[in-house]
Amino acid sequence: MAGKGRSETVEVGGHRLALTNLDKVLYPDAGTTKADVLGYYAAVAEWMLPHVEGRPATRKRWVNGVDGEVFFEKNLPDSAPDWVARHTIEHKDHANAYPMVNDLATLTWLAQVAALEVHVPQWRFGPKGAERNPDRLVLDLDPGEGVGLAECVAVARELRPIVEGMGLELMPVTSGSKGVHLYARLDGKQTSAQVSEVAHELARAMEADHPDLVLSTMGKADRRGKVLLDWSQNNGNKTTVAPYSLRGRSRPTVAMPRTWRELASASLKQLEYTEVLSRLKRRGDPLADVSAHVPVPSGELGEDFRNTEAPDHDPGEKRRDRLEVYRSKRDASKTAEPVPAEAPASTDGRSFVIQEHHASSLHWDFRLEHDGVLVSWALPKGEPDDPGVNHLAVQTEDHPLEYGDFEGTIATGEYGAGEVTIWDSGEYDLEKWRDGAEVIVVLHGEQRGTRRVALIHTGHGGGRAESNWLIHRMKDDTEDGGHGAHGAGSAGGHGGHGGRSRVGDSSRTAHGTGGSPGKSGRASSARSRRRESPAPEGVAPMLATTGDAHDVSEGEWAFEMKWDGIRAVAVVHDGAVTLTSRNGNDLTPAYPELQVLAERVDGEGGAVLDGEIVAVDEKGRPDFGLLQTRMGLTRARDVARVATGAPVKLLLFDVMRAEGRSLVKDEYDARREVLERIVESGGAVDVPPAFDGDLEAAVATSKRLRLEGVVAKRRDATYSAGRRSRAWIKMKHHQTQEVVIAGWRPGAGRRADGVGSLLMGVPGDDGLQYVGRVGTGFSDRELDELLPSLRAAARKTSPLVGVPAADARDAHWVTPSRVGEVSIAEWTSTGRLRQPSWRGWRPDKSPDDVVREG
Repeated sequence: MAGKGRSETVEVGGHRLALTNLDKVLYPDAGTTKADVLGYYAAVAEWMLPHVEGRPATRKRWVNGVDGEVFFEKNLPDSAPDWVARHTIEHKDHANAYPMVNDLATLTWLAQVAALEVHVPQWRFGPKGAERNPDRLVLDLDPGEGVGLAECVAVARELRPIVEGMGLELMPVTSGSKGVHLYARLDGKQTSAQVSEVAHELARAMEADHPDLVLSTMGKADRRGKVLLDWSQNNGNKTTVAPYSLRGRSRPTVAMPRTWRELASASLKQLEYTEVLSRLKRRGDPLADVSAHVPVPSGELGEDFRNTEAPDHDPGEKRRDRLEVYRSKRDASKTAEPVPAEAPASTDGRSFVIQEHHASSLHWDFRLEHDGVLVSWALPKGEPDDPGVNHLAVQTEDHPLEYGDFEGTIATGEYGAGEVTIWDSGEYDLEKWRDGAEVIVVLHGEQRGTRRVALIHTGHGGGRAESNWLIHRMKDDTEDGGHGAHGAGSAGGHGGHGGRSRVGDSSRTAHGTGGSPGKSGRASSARSRRRESPAPEGVAPMLATTGDAHDVSEGEWAFEMKWDGIRAVAVVHDGAVTLTSRNGNDLTPAYPELQVLAERVDGEGGAVLDGEIVAVDEKGRPDFGLLQTRMGLTRARDVARVATGAPVKLLLFDVMRAEGRSLVKDEYDARREVLERIVESGGAVDVPPAFDGDLEAAVATSKRLRLEGVVAKRRDATYSAGRRSRAWIKMKHHQTQEVVIAGWRPGAGRRADGVGSLLMGVPGDDGLQYVGRVGTGFSDRELDELLPSLRAAARKTSPLVGVPAADARDAHWVTPSRVGEVSIAEWTSTGRLRQPSWRGWRPDKSPDDVVREG
């Protein structure tokens, strides 16, 4: 394996891999470099691979080392080598392609991209990606505060005879974190649901027999002094860190299989990678029998994993020319259409174009960029605008990417003769692409706006009928009446089983004793008391860290909805409300209707509250685009002009001062109790209820209500004013990124004299790092209105680091003082935003507030 150095190219299993930044330190406390990580995984592969092969692998990546951000990846990125085995799993609302770690080359590639942790489920893929029954059972012993490995071992020793009495042999693994995993080999005759139920019963029985030591559910129970017996990782949707995987902790520890004799040692501890190999060479793999599965039938793994157009494993074999048919139908000397001579290279772009084609019969040509070409369909009746009506789509030959800009006349006598004009164009978000079967995309059209469409192969007939597909306009949730009352809310009560409070619902009762809906007499008496006290000082808001379910697997958490608006700190004093953004801007004049908060707060000495201002649409759902119409307005006349069409609400979720004292040192539960007691919801003010320990239900409700995501908050955490904290973890359904606007490039065609795209940056160690450009998501009017302000901020030199020459060639630079927000598909391996689409400006943020989201 490569030694230390900046970069090296190696051949692993017949595949060439470029290993870069080999001297980068990934574990600062231990001085462990990427070269060390690569060396470890190469050395341990023969023992690790049997435990992970054939299983969908999710990865946790620390590209800047374990002291930096962690990125949790399920879907295989487009940048992955095409020889990495994969299968697609259909989830409820999307599909993910998961890699399988079947060989050393794949394991090496994962180490190269700093995927320190590999997580897999207890089942393997079967033929063509089918989910087999689980071939192992796993129990996770997770110690709470005040206990450690010794208590986990005590629980493991109690479990061992019980499980052996079921005819299973239990084997331990020190997790590399705090606890112990216990594995047992299964015969594959039970489903994941059946194995989960057995594991759940084991956990319940252990808790009943050892109530002072064992817990079987996380919930609200006090975990101090106890070991959580987590049985849930047998669920087919759950994963466990793989045996021999490194852990992303301060030291390079490993999930290490152990013997029962080792487990009984008084000096038992979590092992680091440097201690692993000598033990393996001396004793072998204690867990080997657990994964000694029946050999996979020939060709079953990876039989259908590769894109049918990807090159074969033989690097010398010529790539198929996808434009061969296109070129055979056209004479470059007679047609105005682009006719490239070379076979196209693979691309990962997401452009689309729909062209109106007046040929022998009028039709529309629907084209999606995919693997270096425009995959094309002819639509005789055009794109449907009614979800209840499907239109025919006839697949035609692949077209070159250059065709995306083509408008003109195809000469009489030539193939497709007639007039071609662009009807819509832009970029698309890919949800699903199954070659020859189904394609689902979200189109972000520059002329026709955003919509979601599906192309489905009919699967009928032969000959020409083989090209017949249907194009379907997919129904948005806003068109579906299945959500009941109109409002964006969150499930309340314990574990998400209570009632639901909606943004547009003002019928909630007050939380204190004697409270009642609507205005109450307490407001006027509270105002008279507040006049006797000085105004409380504002508190800088606490900030959340991006994360995922693994980040909330330990500890006790409450879950709240993530609202798509702008953060606001509200200071209530003497019958008035002052609103301040997180970067200190005064928001008070822009939202006069929120002065009602003064009538909704009880308590002496005023109050300082934390919340989100959202604009709500006609269905009561938060609409960030609608909120944009009110941002930055300060004159009463301008505010009044747009307020009717863009009503706002203040959704409160925390309190930093109330009842004459600071609450920042109080724990979450205590602050929440005060918030619900002193604020009377109604009108433009609401305190949406929090979930109580059920992440899955919170996420499901958030998706159902088309909200932005979920925020998890540690129940025992204080309020870290002005700091980003891992006590608050935000989990978004769709990735967004705040960016600093540092320049613009002119457009083409009708945009030639205006803005075509904005150049974006994100602060980094070396300055404002270039992350790409965005040209979709704007209306023509927005771009026209943007040009004067960009010209007013013009500067001569680039404020960005790392701008490619092609993007800098015709760029106009501006002072990087404004922050915007884009939606993205993902971050690329080169530090660029893939498929960015403009969401809007963030006047509540300053450039220094912008951080890279995971």
